[in-house]
Amino acid sequence: MHTPDNQYADLRAAMVEKQIRGRGIREERVLNAMGSVPRHEFVPPQWRTRAYADEPLPIGSGQTISQPYIVAAMIAALQLVGNERVLEIGTGCGYQAAVLGSLAKEIYTVECRPELARSAAEHLHCLGFANVHVHCGDGTMGLPEFAPYDAIIVAAAAPSVPEPLSQQLADGGRMIAPVGSENHQVLLFVRKAGTRLDLEQREPCRFVPLLGRHGWKETDLR
Repeated sequence: MHTPDNQYADLRAAMVEKQIRGRGIREERVLNAMGSVPRHEFVPPQWRTRAYADEPLPIGSGQTISQPYIVAAMIAALQLVGNERVLEIGTGCGYQAAVLGSLAKEIYTVECRPELARSAAEHLHCLGFANVHVHCGDGTMGLPEFAPYDAIIVAAAAPSVPEPLSQQLADGGRMIAPVGSENHQVLLFVRKAGTRLDLEQREPCRFVPLLGRHGWKETDLR
């Protein structure tokens, strides 16, 4: 079934009002970005009619696109004003990178699965997000060649914040990451002040595991 573009726009507007603003997120720049990025363009065709539903959706390779509210809450925590260099770990389908690309100057995003990295890069290019740069590799290592970053967002869960990411965060920079066990995680907000990391636990969440040298190993997971 084909959904006309104006219906997608209506669904997107309803998503912002009910799922995001309705849950207390008030940052107008984030709300506007969530209201403008076509989420349905980033999900597989069979899921497009549910692209603006209040739920995560499969995107292939055992991965998901996060629930819209979680995307908005994590991005809002970064307090982006528009001139930042941002590192995203876990590109997935590229949707969150597109929202970030609407809010900051340069986005560097890392995906460990080549097929997802390729697909995300194609979608982002076709939609005109020239300030989003997709890399394939171990996200737990970050991208030291483009550091430091004003903000880092991690879209998969690790037992703790990977040390390379802390090192690549600029002085005064902010990071948001899901941290915990395979089944129980919280969003952890990190602010760097000199050599000190100030940590604040936010809301409970559930993400796919962050695999890599400083995350989970395949053998750790059931």
